[in-house]
Order: sequence, then structure tokens, then C-alpha cells
Amino acid sequence: MRIVFVRHGDSNYEKDCLTPKGILQAKAAAKRLCREGIEEIYSSPMGRAQETAAAFSELSGLKIKTLDFMRELDWGSKDGTPLFEDGHPWFCANEMARLDIPLNDKNWKDGAYFKNNLVTAIVQNIQDKTDEWLFDLGLERLKNSYRAIGEKKQDKTVALFSHGGSSSAAIAHVLNIPFTLACSLFHFGHTGITILRFEQKPGLPSVPCVELLNDMGHLCQ
Repeated sequence: MRIVFVRHGDSNYEKDCLTPKGILQAKAAAKRLCREGIEEIYSSPMGRAQETAAAFSELSGLKIKTLDFMRELDWGSKDGTPLFEDGHPWFCANEMARLDIPLNDKNWKDGAYFKNNLVTAIVQNIQDKTDEWLFDLGLERLKNSYRAIGEKKQDKTVALFSHGGSSSAAIAHVLNIPFTLACSLFHFGHTGITILRFEQKPGLPSVPCVELLNDMGHLCQ
């Protein structure tokens, strides 16, 4: 099983749509993705992700399936208490790094920068729903890995068009790293392509490997 994560193209965030530049990026990404043998397309419900997915849908003829939980992250104070940079997770992670606070702490949700931040519950929901989605695709979550189940086709490739934040939350969970560390490690560019591969043998645990990370070569052609 291969999961191809694609961030949306350059966007007008107020209107939640692609800019003219973003449309060109989406078309370039669509041509690039035709090499991956993708059999199913999934997308965040947000306009900029749907438009990016649509460019590939038009080329491939595949129908877009919407995953509501993959909409972009929101953040802010739970109770109105001021937060550093209003709780923006990337700014918070950068500040933690500046202060030499470990970004790989699995208890990051209890830390000063996230315990009162709306983003913690949103990240948790994305991670829970990601496991449900992967289960439907034939991958069952164990404690720290996955295993192939049922009679689903195990060598298929699916694409998920979403956002830098929601993709980081999902990928962090699948790779068993804290979200705070993902915020520091993953800065996905517009239409950046990341691929996770599960080497699956029915009934046996599978730890995903990163086949490709934030490939944007299609924008240079």
C-alpha cells in the first residue's frame, strides 16, 4: 500500500481557492502524479484542496472522495487565555526549539504551548480518523505499527490532497513521532508530494517507510 500526500497549490486563503499560480501548480502536479499508478483519490473538503485534486481527477478520470477530517488545522486558546503567537503550532514549535524544549516529547499536549490550545483536540481527531480511514483501506493499527487485514488489495496506491497542517498531523501519527516534531521537520510546499509505503504481508506488522518527501520537481519543468 502506498499513500501519496499532496499539499494544495498556491491559494487565496480568504476565498479558499487556488490562485492562477496555484492552478498552474495543480496541473503540473497532476501530470507528475500520473506516474504513480494511483487508483483512488481522496481530498480535504476545503476548496483549495478540492481544486488541486480536481486537476488530477480530470487527467485520470478518477472520482474524488472527500475526507472531512482532513480539513486544515485551527488553533487558538480554549478559554481566552493568551497564547504564544495565538497558538500557531509552527511558531510554537519554533519557540520550543529556541528554548531547547524537546520537540520529541510524546506528552507534548500537556506542555505549556499546547495544553490550552484548540489544535491539540483537532490533531487528535485527525489521527484517530486517519486510523479509521487506513482500516477501511485494509491496514489495522497496532500499538506502533500496522498490519494488513481482510481481502483488500494490498499493492494499491491512493492519493490524498490536503494541507500542510492536517498532513503533518496524519503523517506524524503514522510514523509514530510527536506532532511538535513534525511541525519542525515537515514544511510542505505547495503541491509538494510525499509518499508513505507499507510493505505488507497479510497478518504481519508493517512499519511505513518514507518513499518520497515533499517532492516539488514538477514545478521546475
